[in-house]
Amino acid sequence: MDRTRYAVVGAGHRSQMYVDAIAGIYAAHAELVAICEPNPVRAARAAERAVAQGAPAPSTWHPDRLEDLIRDERIDRVVITARDDLHAPLIVRALDAGADVVVEKPLTIDAESAAAIEDAVERTGRDVLLTFNYRYSPRNSALRKVIQDGLIGDVTSIDFQWMLDTKHGADYFRRWHREKEHSGGLLVHKSSHHFDLVNWWIRSTPRRVYASGGLRFYGAENAAARGEAPRPERGTHDGAHDGFDLDLREHPHLSELYLDAEGHDGYFRDRDVFGEGITIEDNLALVVDYRSGATLSYSLNAHAPWEGYRVAVNGTKGRVELDVVERGAVLEAEGLHPVLDPSAVDAGSSGSLRPEGERLLLQRHWEAPVEVEIVSGEGGHGGGDAILLSDVFVGPGDDPLGRPANWRDGVQSIAVGIAGNRSLETGLPVEVADLGVRLLAAP
Repeated sequence: MDRTRYAVVGAGHRSQMYVDAIAGIYAAHAELVAICEPNPVRAARAAERAVAQGAPAPSTWHPDRLEDLIRDERIDRVVITARDDLHAPLIVRALDAGADVVVEKPLTIDAESAAAIEDAVERTGRDVLLTFNYRYSPRNSALRKVIQDGLIGDVTSIDFQWMLDTKHGADYFRRWHREKEHSGGLLVHKSSHHFDLVNWWIRSTPRRVYASGGLRFYGAENAAARGEAPRPERGTHDGAHDGFDLDLREHPHLSELYLDAEGHDGYFRDRDVFGEGITIEDNLALVVDYRSGATLSYSLNAHAPWEGYRVAVNGTKGRVELDVVERGAVLEAEGLHPVLDPSAVDAGSSGSLRPEGERLLLQRHWEAPVEVEIVSGEGGHGGGDAILLSDVFVGPGDDPLGRPANWRDGVQSIAVGIAGNRSLETGLPVEVADLGVRLLAAP
């Protein structure tokens, strides 16, 4: 069997899942031929990681030579895990050079670049696959099945609250994500996951968005207004630290990827969350009308004392509720430090009043509530990551839940965040059809 020839573009933390999958469990189906990364330290680390899995050493390339890479190495498929604002130009260049694309969410960060991807797909006829791992989480799949099976009838409204705590949420304010020009803000970078879930759960697409929010906790101005003392510009410093500091020296993996590499590009992974230059919001609320007639009420808080989410879907026959506690508390006294993967929950980090766990409760009109079983597997996201990676590297099987996602799903997921950002700027509701992307204007 001929193996698919892959190049991974972007060698930060997120790329490692794909490097491990291609070089490891899916080596019979896929071959990691090249790493494409501008920082030589991170490129070398990714290549070493592949070799440690038993794979031949991949070649390393600079993104300026992406077209040469695809041609000379005969690349079939490119996996893009670069910074969000770089997704669209890399996608377009890869498609035009003759490769299909697998890309991390979000597809891109604004309407203009989404339209460019749409044009490139139509021009080349090639594929763009989005890796929405939240769809594969057993609890989210179970909610989709309840709705899909018609147990609550036609969906009329959705209430969706997402809490990012001061361990995970704070981390977006240390990295490049804190600059909206690079990430689109949390409405695009983070919430596109959530908006994709809603689109997928109710099998509809957004029509109109009204947003409100702002930077109300992180940032220099907020810290000064609370009377807090000046802080070091970086978390990696000598002396006392608090729960908002990320000292890269205490994390060998992060030190290897970022501290050792910063001399090549000047990228600091550990900036102070109460420093200058933050242009994204940490509190957000949206009202979204869908073409199906349903309305979404959504909120995101990025400095909550616990992490998780609550979803309630109302229908003509009843209501279904999903409650998830991923981390019940962030306890600075325990010396807990920020993590990159929110699924890596610290055992015992919460008190008994908010234990980690999940519950899916269905209640139909005139009936008592019943708990719907959530069947989890082994590995990340309750076993969902393994199914996602199989769909990517082996190919999707017959999935009655329709979890694999393409570029169209990616556009619909970022449409809410892009329209929300415009609404934040204007103070007015925004029609998704007016964003300038042909797909979004379709009835």
